[in-house]
Amino acid sequence: MYCFCEYRWIFIHRQEKKPHRMHYKAVIADPYQAFKKEFFRVISDFDMLGEKIGKGKRNTVKAINLDGLYINVKSFQVPHIFNQLAYRWLRKSKARRSYEYANLLLSKGIGTPKPVAYFEHVGPFSLKESFYFSEQLVHDLTYRTLIHEPGYPDHENILRQFTRFTFDMQEKEVYFKDHSPGNTLIVNNKGSYAFYLVDLNRMEFKHMNFEERMKNFNRLTPKKEMVAIMSDEYAKLSNLDPAFVFERMWHHTLEFQNSHERKKDLKKKYLGK
Repeated sequence: MYCFCEYRWIFIHRQEKKPHRMHYKAVIADPYQAFKKEFFRVISDFDMLGEKIGKGKRNTVKAINLDGLYINVKSFQVPHIFNQLAYRWLRKSKARRSYEYANLLLSKGIGTPKPVAYFEHVGPFSLKESFYFSEQLVHDLTYRTLIHEPGYPDHENILRQFTRFTFDMQEKEVYFKDHSPGNTLIVNNKGSYAFYLVDLNRMEFKHMNFEERMKNFNRLTPKKEMVAIMSDEYAKLSNLDPAFVFERMWHHTLEFQNSHERKKDLKKKYLGK
């Protein structure tokens, strides 16, 4: 996809603070060039625009309507001082990775909301905040819905189609590290379900062995009956013994759940959270 890269000084307005000037690098996909001025205005007035999505503590996602173009904008928090330097000189920013990974996923035939642009607040020696723009995707549910609503219509069929989607992604050598309940949007096309990944900045593109493939399911659900359905479908796709696939998938799920609970207990003990 063609894109346009620009560096620009803009004045940033933050609530209860005086406007101040920041230097931004902007990369905008070619089909969205007509909205360039509006995108810079979004960055300038981000705190005052749009509707917040979710309860992110570190990062903020907002839904914004720009004259009929409905976009989601994710603002990544300012990294700590060492990462500011690393992101400036050694690593790609989370916004840039999100944009580039989205384009790569689409090139592989894997669903994700259309990437629109990314912006980086760059200083002489460090990177501050960054923003990722994507088109808003109207969807019917997320994977999390299937956890909280076991009676959701066509529940088992959705799980099996989701497993096929994940298997296909793994076959295409995409390792989505944040394969978790809120990061897959699901669209119902009359019983044929389409899946779209979000929160893309943590991915690897590599061949995965069997254990890595099973571990890729470990953050999705703590429910044994859901793992049983997914493992059964995965066994059919991979021509493996269903009992063996279930045992490995459930093993990695329990391992993650136990680790998660230990972390929660430590936070509660030492941080009071």
